[in-house]
Amino acid sequence: MAKRERSLAGKVVVITGAAQGIGASTATALSRLGAKVVIGDLDQVLAEKTAAELGAEALPLDVTDTKGFTGFLDEVERRVGPIDVLINNAGIMPLAPLDEEDDAATRRLLEINLHAVIHGTREAVKRMRPRGTGHIVNIASMAGKAGFPGAATYCATKHAVVGLSESVHLELHGTGVLVSCVMPAVVRTELASGLGEAKFFKSVQPEDVAQAIVDALRRPKFDVFVPASLDAMGRITRLLPRRLGEGLLRALGGDKILASATHSSARAEYESRAARSAPAVENGTDS
Repeated sequence: MAKRERSLAGKVVVITGAAQGIGASTATALSRLGAKVVIGDLDQVLAEKTAAELGAEALPLDVTDTKGFTGFLDEVERRVGPIDVLINNAGIMPLAPLDEEDDAATRRLLEINLHAVIHGTREAVKRMRPRGTGHIVNIASMAGKAGFPGAATYCATKHAVVGLSESVHLELHGTGVLVSCVMPAVVRTELASGLGEAKFFKSVQPEDVAQAIVDALRRPKFDVFVPASLDAMGRITRLLPRRLGEGLLRALGGDKILASATHSSARAEYESRAARSAPAVENGTDS
């Protein structure tokens, strides 16, 4: 029997890092379905512009400031009501071979891509579990299921987000609180500046990811691959001996997709912005 589709009308949805890219596209899709969307982003000016276009709300948020993140969620509940859906979307992807990545970049990746997702998930559980309802959506990546040269720490954070989501999903079994883990291929946002295409690893648009998130909220499921064919590809490569699996990755160009852009001038603007994306870490106030 098909799952009954859930209505999102009137649901309070919080999306981190939603001033642009996947977050903004998801905010747009959910607003059209009648959800009460709140955008949290470091770029308050752009967040307010995006929110105004949707009839949503925007509040300042540095996800690396854990006390501030908690306060942000408190403010959402004061203004709009109990949070029904939290989408941990904020993330960065600076590229470099590991031996060229400085420790500051490593820490930013860990704080934004992992610690913030852990903190956001924990806060959501604390709020949703007593009510016996809610949905947590963590944006990971296909890089959370495989390793890609040129982005070792990024891949490590996304593997951790997948593991976190799987564990919390099991912890919440039977509570009424759901978890979904979204694993897209390369998404054509600013984060993907300078990246090429690989055979059978075709990139997707942020609207594609947004629609997959909407579908997972309406008909809940844990694994959300975008495109869906990534699931089959991943299963096949995991069945192969390591040498053959790595050979297939190279034959399809998957080993070059991130590595080839590590010194690309097309990424200069994004890399510069990513380096300024964790003020609480830089100022020593991330606690």
